[in-house]
Amino acid sequence: MKIEMISFGKIAEFINNQKIDIAGIADTDAFKQYIENEFPALKSMKYKLALNKNIVQENTEITNNATIAIMPPFSGG
Repeated sequence: MKIEMISFGKIAEFINNQKIDIAGIADTDAFKQYIENEFPALKSMKYKLALNKNIVQENTEITNNATIAIMPPFSGG
């Protein structure tokens, strides 16, 4: 499965935007576990995921060629 990762803010300092090709990632919970293993600094940070431009509120299925944004907390309008 191919996934494009896009990161913002402080997270972009250690995750450059990249495309990954991984097997066994079927949903956002599995993806979160994967990126926290690859980038341990994420474990101590608050962040949200957006799957194909939609904020993830609960575990969601990931399809091939999905784009996932990894975003730090933000405020404002």
